[in-house]
Amino acid sequence: RALPQVLYSFSSQVATVTEYGAFIKIPGCRKQGLVHRTHMSSCRVDKPSEIVDVGDKVWVKLIRKEMKDDKLKLSLSMKVVNQGTGKDLDPNNVSLDQDERKKRTFRDFTSQKITLEAVLNTVCKKCGCKGHFAKECFVQPGGTKYSLIPEEEEEEVAAAGYERDKKSNVTDDSSKKRKK
Repeated sequence: RALPQVLYSFSSQVATVTEYGAFIKIPGCRKQGLVHRTHMSSCRVDKPSEIVDVGDKVWVKLIRKEMKDDKLKLSLSMKVVNQGTGKDLDPNNVSLDQDERKKRTFRDFTSQKITLEAVLNTVCKKCGCKGHFAKECFVQPGGTKYSLIPEEEEEEVAAAGYERDKKSNVTDDSSKKRKK
């Protein structure tokens, strides 16, 4: 018996439970359809055997039909059908479309490697300033040169070093006076 083009939710019986889903008997037909574990519940399902057993009555909805190697493969879903009443919870297939979009992944077809470059401590070969590369240099020959403003910590270290040098010079001067 041929399957109709549009199948709404229907009650059926679980034929086999596998690690990736459950095969469901289609009523009035010899074919079986697969409810993949991702379509068993809106929650994550690791073991389909925890959700259904062989012989259980479940409500399912046909979500995809495809011909593969001259065989008809049917994909079913339990999560878009109310298991108590059999009412279709997604009559316009909105949630199924959203699930399909989530499965698509971004692919970079340029095959270019992404490299990170630290420019803070680099010196431009063109102008001699810190903080940029020669290819990014905007200085014209003989023009104004710019460099990065030093961090506050660097200024404090430089100031502390200056104070130390100043004190050592003062002590050297006083020791020279004593020797005379």
